[in-house]
Amino acid sequence: MTQSKTRRGHLALLAAGAACVAGARPASAQAVRWSGGTEKPRLVVPPNATDCHHHIYDARFPPAPAATLRPPDASVEDYRQLQRRLGLTRNVVVQPSTYGTDNRLLVEAVKAFGPTARGIAMLDASVTPDELKRLHEAGIRGVRFGTRLPGGAPLDDLEPVARRIADLGWHIQLVSEGERIVALREELERLPVPVVFDHMGHLPEPEGPDHPAFGVIARLIETRGAYVKLSGAYILSKSGPPAYADRGRLARAFVQLAPERLVWGSDWPHPTSPADRKPDDAILLDLLAEWAPDPAVQARILVANPVALYGF
Repeated sequence: MTQSKTRRGHLALLAAGAACVAGARPASAQAVRWSGGTEKPRLVVPPNATDCHHHIYDARFPPAPAATLRPPDASVEDYRQLQRRLGLTRNVVVQPSTYGTDNRLLVEAVKAFGPTARGIAMLDASVTPDELKRLHEAGIRGVRFGTRLPGGAPLDDLEPVARRIADLGWHIQLVSEGERIVALREELERLPVPVVFDHMGHLPEPEGPDHPAFGVIARLIETRGAYVKLSGAYILSKSGPPAYADRGRLARAFVQLAPERLVWGSDWPHPTSPADRKPDDAILLDLLAEWAPDPAVQARILVANPVALYGF
């Protein structure tokens, strides 16, 4: 057992004992739906710290016909509980492939969260200027395209949509595999808006930062103002929890490369993970302190960079 896990176990026992003595609810009361663990993170985040990647699901809204990822409901109130547990105050709701280009739930969720939230939509080339204006006023600040799961707009619409959102100051968010990022290099370099790469570009292990896509992303950061989300460490890790050491090597390479172009995200409610094996979001947040030990860099990733990217 690692020192981190031992420390967490001791803290949980102490907290539970203190709660029983005081007649308060036990430490398990900190449990959040679709998140493993119950403890708060060790990392004390700065004011206005931002979770730049999570989703909301609601069965009131029908899934897109092509969607294969159809998780159970994960509500605004569920996520607020996670915010309280982690100490975060700002958040970015990302449209999942589940609902394709039907952004009604996304807009509803961002409105419910209020001015501390922003949203990332899915749109195709048929979007009108009036719809873009409405979405901008609702707090939407980017458009997501993906190659990993069915749902959403076709990749052929990437450039037309990018041209339409350029005047709004939005960006393209891309969820794609490392190999596809390499194949898309020329197209991404032509876009009139920055690209934000989900989940550290999904660069595969064990290559990590040695994969050719790392160089493509690095060039886009240098020449086109791209960003990378330090999120989803659990998705492609082969070494596994709690340290996700292989993904840590990749994250630290991005921190060394361009800390001014990084944001952090939880990926709650972790839709690709089984319901009984959800990652511990407190541990995922604590990983940031290992990847970027300097508190000033942590503050940049959690606060300053999201302000620049999402306009908080």
